[in-house]
Amino acid sequence: MSPADLGSSIAARSSTEQWVSAGVAIAVALLVALLLDRALARRGRALAKAVTGGELSPETDTRLRFIRRLVYAVIVLLGVAVALSNFASISRLAGSLLASGAIAAAVLGFAARQTLANFVAGIMLAVTQPLRVGDWVFVEDQYGVVDDIRLNYTFLRTSGGQQIVIPNEKLASGVLRNDTLGEGVVGLDVSIWLPAGADAGLAVAVLQEESEQSVTVAETTAEGVRLAVGGERCAPPERAAREADLRLRCLVRLRAEGLLAAPE
Repeated sequence: MSPADLGSSIAARSSTEQWVSAGVAIAVALLVALLLDRALARRGRALAKAVTGGELSPETDTRLRFIRRLVYAVIVLLGVAVALSNFASISRLAGSLLASGAIAAAVLGFAARQTLANFVAGIMLAVTQPLRVGDWVFVEDQYGVVDDIRLNYTFLRTSGGQQIVIPNEKLASGVLRNDTLGEGVVGLDVSIWLPAGADAGLAVAVLQEESEQSVTVAETTAEGVRLAVGGERCAPPERAAREADLRLRCLVRLRAEGLLAAPE
């Protein structure tokens, strides 16, 4: 075998060993992360219940989920770093980047600014907990129950079963209404529009009799009058159905009294 062929064989064998080592490092990291995640999920819940002496609270459940995912992500990233360190070319590239650390940090920070912002916001949400797993919240025009709070995103499930994915940065920096915090009940609030010229006073009296709840004139415009019907309090999961039923009863009664035009 010529020296050139021998050198090529050694280089190929070295390259194969590098890929095998990198694959083993990633596989081990994934396995350790998975096993540790399951152990934390099982033992963490058992320990939390033993400490609290009852069911797992939403606050503790939210923090446990966040810690599990943070540990999982750190272990996987360490495995990827060990895998990449097996390649001499990448090590040289990393050395060059470290030599110009300010530029590398600036480029990396600019490229990942949104991801980092969501991650930092996720830590803030886990610590301050303006919302927790199981809470019913209103975010912008979306209302539903918090299914999960992850490192970068929060999953919201509406009453219709739709899954809404919200970046954590938006939750940390925006306006959030949490109907579960405090007393854990929410008042019904239904808007009924009357056409211009309709007798608003009579409509208020009719709806108070029908609903046995407070009825007020909430808004007047050139197109009509908006009545606010509500006051009764219920658990957040029941709100949508109760409001739909109340709205239907109000509309049917107003049409029966001649205060709304019947559908053609």
